[in-house]
Amino acid sequence: MTNLSVGTSGSATDVVVSRAAGTGPATWSMGMLFERLVGAEETAGLLSASIVTQPPGQASPLHVHTREAEAWFLLQGAMTYRAGERLIRMTAGDFIYLPREVPHAFRTTGTVPVRFLALALPGGLLDIYDEVGVPAAERRLPDAGVSNADAARWLELAPRYGLRVVGPPIPEAEA
Repeated sequence: MTNLSVGTSGSATDVVVSRAAGTGPATWSMGMLFERLVGAEETAGLLSASIVTQPPGQASPLHVHTREAEAWFLLQGAMTYRAGERLIRMTAGDFIYLPREVPHAFRTTGTVPVRFLALALPGGLLDIYDEVGVPAAERRLPDAGVSNADAARWLELAPRYGLRVVGPPIPEAEA
């Protein structure tokens, strides 16, 4: 259920968004499950937030966000994050904030999927996964991993979202 109400000033930033667990749009993209809590279109572009589930071993290339800052709160599992020159090992309950223009990459470690709250400020960044992916038939990880077609589509769309790939993923041996 989504509840929307407008504050007394009537501006777009006065809209209250409330979403019950498991009711937001869900997308399978890049081998992950994205469960949208709020999108940029609902917050006047100020914020987007999703619960993201990733399988063990998943890794991103080293990349930069030119428009958004990003924050993650790890709910389950373990991952290693490279932020600039720092290598940060995270487990459930850990938080990371990445200002825009900081080169970063992650690798999911351990034997269980990782779940985290992903925030993009301002909003919009997480929409790339809706464009690359498909609506999730169930709230679980997709059966297939990252296809070459998905990776190519992500790379094609990246500049439109202010994403720039600047290096390879974190090697498994370093994570």
